[in-house]
Amino acid sequence: MRYVSFSDASGKPRPGVIEGDSIKPFGPEVASLDAFIKMSPADRKAAVAKLGAAIPAKGVKLHAPLHPQKNVFCVGRNYLAHAEEGAKALGQELKLPDVPTFFTKAPTSIADPEEALDLSSDVSPMYDWEAELAVIIGTTCKDVSKDDALSKVFGYSCLNDVTARDLQRTHQQWFKGKTLDHTCPIGPWIIDAADIGDPQNLEIMLRVNGVEKQHSNTSKMIFDVKTVISSLSQGLTLEAGDVIASGTPEGVGFARTPPEFLKNGDVMEVEIEKVGILRNSLKIGPTKK
Repeated sequence: MRYVSFSDASGKPRPGVIEGDSIKPFGPEVASLDAFIKMSPADRKAAVAKLGAAIPAKGVKLHAPLHPQKNVFCVGRNYLAHAEEGAKALGQELKLPDVPTFFTKAPTSIADPEEALDLSSDVSPMYDWEAELAVIIGTTCKDVSKDDALSKVFGYSCLNDVTARDLQRTHQQWFKGKTLDHTCPIGPWIIDAADIGDPQNLEIMLRVNGVEKQHSNTSKMIFDVKTVISSLSQGLTLEAGDVIASGTPEGVGFARTPPEFLKNGDVMEVEIEKVGILRNSLKIGPTKK
């Protein structure tokens, strides 16, 4: 089942479910997908049973499926080949972490699928791409064991952790370079966890202007999804609707020879097997005064 946030001619975003070439909207008792995910399993089931009449998907606008009030949790250096390419590009010795490296992206960084990402060339000339599998928590939890971790997942989506590399390095702590406005597109929908099964066997790739830049498999994560959830939840409450970006594979721009960075007008596509394709163009120019 694919859950979306969409708007039609009325212009007001509302949640729904994709069925074939149509979208069936939730009733008025479900204000958003954020609210739906926070419902009990029984209430979710009842809401799905009362979906409205189908609307043709053609012509509707898809929005980011979630707009969480909390920061998006992110995992850095979670694919071995990406950790290796980064260390080589920076002239550093590779030292793998013993535990996941966490950082966050602010809610204001979230952008819609198909949206032109409005980025300032005055702020950074070094915008880079990062295809990631987004994990959406479905049950408020804390101190979760690895064996129980996947039972806490509501679903999965595509995410692009767009990064200003110069700011990431200058500020040392990654937050500033990772959390600029419009640097966290997510979507185009959330696919139910039951439709994915094992999240550790999914092809993941990214294209820029149709040219493949990243291509790997989630089986190559250093810390798998259940380990990430378990580690993050120790002493920290994860709430229904929280989003975790699980890391990016090799092929990022700054580690290429020569380095490649995004340009105005570029089109990025994140594609994840069984999940979908997240597409965004780039609108990079001087800061508007």
